[in-house]
Amino acid sequence: MKRRSRGIHYGWVILAMGMIAALGAHGFGRMAYTLILPAMKEGLALSYTQAGLLGTANFLGYLISAFCGGFLATRFNSRFVIGFSLLLMGCTMFLTGLAQSFSWAFAMRFLTGLGHGSAYVPSMALGSVWFARRYRGFATGVVSSGTGIGIVLGALLVPRILAVVGPSGWRYAWFCLGAALAAISFVCLTFLRPRPESLGLSPIGGDRAGDTEPRGTGDNPPDWRSVYRIRTIWHFGAVYFTFGLSYVIYLTFFAAYLRNEIGWSTAQASDLWGLVGMLTIFCGLIWGTLSDHVGRNRGLALAFFILTLSYLLFAFVKTAPALYLSAVLFGLTYAGIPTIMAAAAGDYLGRRLAPAGLGFLTLFFGIGQALGPAAGGYLAEICHTFTWSYTLAAAAAAIGMMGSLLLPSAATAGTEPLPLASRST
Repeated sequence: MKRRSRGIHYGWVILAMGMIAALGAHGFGRMAYTLILPAMKEGLALSYTQAGLLGTANFLGYLISAFCGGFLATRFNSRFVIGFSLLLMGCTMFLTGLAQSFSWAFAMRFLTGLGHGSAYVPSMALGSVWFARRYRGFATGVVSSGTGIGIVLGALLVPRILAVVGPSGWRYAWFCLGAALAAISFVCLTFLRPRPESLGLSPIGGDRAGDTEPRGTGDNPPDWRSVYRIRTIWHFGAVYFTFGLSYVIYLTFFAAYLRNEIGWSTAQASDLWGLVGMLTIFCGLIWGTLSDHVGRNRGLALAFFILTLSYLLFAFVKTAPALYLSAVLFGLTYAGIPTIMAAAAGDYLGRRLAPAGLGFLTLFFGIGQALGPAAGGYLAEICHTFTWSYTLAAAAAAIGMMGSLLLPSAATAGTEPLPLASRST
C-alpha cells in the first residue's frame, strides 16, 4: 500500500541527483576530454590515430558497463550502482593525469569508460522509473540537462587550468575533474533511492487513468527476456548505433579541428564548446517534451535531420558563421536523442525494466561510439583533413533519420501540467 505524503514528491530530488550524476559522468567524464585532448596529445606525443584510440578505449569500457550497468540497476540498487561507478570514474580520471605513456592513458580511459556507462545509463533511466509514461520525456530531459551544465563548467575550468599551469596543465585538469567526480559520487550515495515504492510512493503522474505500463510489467517480477525479445527494441538499437557513430566524431575532434585545420586559438575553440554546452542544458528537455507529444519516432527523425545539417556545415562550409551555426544546431539537438531513447525504453518495457532496456539499447550506441573515434582519426590521418571524418558522421546521421521514420508509433499521453505534490494510488 502506497503511503500518502504532503509536500514536494521525492521524485524531484531524484531528478536533481540524476542531473548531477549526468553532469559528472557525461559532462566531466566524457565531454571534457574534447578540450583536454590537444594538450594531452602534445604532452604524450600522440598521433591522431592514437588520440582517437584513447576515445575508443573510453567507449569500449562504456560499451561493456552500459549494458551490464542497466541490468545491475534493475536487479540491485541503482543508488549503489550509480554512486560507486562515479567513484570509479573519479579515481581513474585522477590517474589519467599521471600518464607517462599511451598504454597507461589507454588503460585509464578504458576504466573510466567502465564507470561512465554504469553511472550514466541508470541515471538516464531514473525519469522512466520515477515518472509516469506521459512525463518520461520531460523527466529524462531534466536529467540530461546535467550534461550541458557539465560541458559549460568544463569549458570554463579546463582552458584556465591549461593557461595557468602550462604544458602539464592537462594533468591538473584531470586531477581536478577526478576530485569533482569523487565528490559527486558521495552526494548521489547519500540522496539517491532506487524506486518510488522504496519510499511508499507512486510515480509522479502515475495516478491517472490511461497512463498504464506495457502489458506484463508494472509491479510484476521483471521478465528479462522482454528486453531482447521485442523487435522494436532492436530497431531502436540500430538507430542508436548510427547516433553513437556520428556524434562522437564531431565531439572527439571538435577542438583539434578548429585549432589545427581552421586556425582558431584554444580560447576560441573553448568559447564555441562552451556555447554548445549552454545549449545542451535545454536540449534534452526540449526534445524529451516534444517526443511526449509527437511520438518517439518523429522526434528522433527530426533530431537526426538537424544533426546531419550540423555535420555537413562543419565539413564543407569552413567560415566562422557556418561553424557557429553548426555548433548551435548540434548543441540544441544532440542530447535529445539519448533522452528520447531513455523514454522509449520505459514506454516499451515498463518502469521495472527501463534501466535494463536502456542498457541494452546503449550496447548498440556504445559500438558506434567505439568505432567512431578510430574511424574519424584514421580518415583524418590518411586524408590530412577532417572533412571526410565529418562527412562520415553526416552519412551515419542521415541513415539514422531514415531508420527513425520506419519505427512504429507508440501511444503518447496527455498534456496536462506536471504535478508537484506527492500522490498515491
